[in-house]
Order: sequence, then C-alpha cells, then structure tokens
Amino acid sequence: MKTKPKGLDRPSTVRIIKTMSTLHTRLYRLTGGRIGKNWRIGAAVRKAVPVCLLTTTGRKSGEPRTVPLCFLRRGDAVVLVASQGGIPTNPQWYYNIRADPAVTIEIGRDRRSYRARVAGRAERARLWPELVDLYADYDTYQSWTDREIPVVVCEPVRAV
Repeated sequence: MKTKPKGLDRPSTVRIIKTMSTLHTRLYRLTGGRIGKNWRIGAAVRKAVPVCLLTTTGRKSGEPRTVPLCFLRRGDAVVLVASQGGIPTNPQWYYNIRADPAVTIEIGRDRRSYRARVAGRAERARLWPELVDLYADYDTYQSWTDREIPVVVCEPVRAV
C-alpha cells in the first residue's frame, strides 16, 4: 500500500479534480477524443487507459453534467469506477446515476445512451481484478479510503 497523500481530504482537492475534468472534457469534445482519449497518469504512464465522457443528469439541478472517466469494455457494456482518486466520498456523478440511471457515454465521436447500475458485491468482485489490471492505481485508491469504491456497469439502451 502506498502512503495516502496529504491533503487528499481537503475541499481544494475536489475543486482541482473538477477544474481538470472540465478542461479535459472541453478538449476531448473539441477534438472528437483525439486529445484526452487516454489517461496517462500514475500507473497509466506506461500503459494508457481509455477515457470516455459520461453525461448524467444532475440530481438537484436537472442539468446535464459531464465528466471524463477511465473505462473498461465488457461486450456492449461500459464499466466505470467511482474512485475519485481515493478521497473519502463518492463522486457527484455516482449520486446522479443513483437518482437517474439514464446516461450518455461518448467514446471519441461515438455518443450512445446507456442505463447505469451499481454492480452488486459478487459482480464487483469479478470485475475488480480486471479493473485493477486496466489501471493499477484503483487498488491504491481503495487502500486510501474506508468506503468500498463502487463499480458502475452501463448497459446500452436498445431501440424498441
């Protein structure tokens, strides 16, 4: 286990994450994902991790909220991790999907509708090793927090 960084629990840390996410989202959309399609920080310096844009509906505002997130493909599904760098609270997007599971995910210029759900204990246990293989820092983040970091599975909405 790596030592938890000082200041991880500060409100300023959340503000920095939000500011960087906003910049990342703008560059990703402006370039159709050419800039920002891969995460190359921490364990991903040598092994890039793919990034998507997740849009949820704000549970209080009702407005669309978009964040860049690393993701794992499982067939047609997209798997996300609500790690927020191992800080003590879940990210806002997690609470938004709990309130309204209808989400949009952009991968490059491809934009699709999905229904998000939190993986149950057994499903999370099966997915976690794959997620850690994708991005080893997830294990580190889990060691920094008392909460169990949620895994979210987004399944495509099929036209009827």
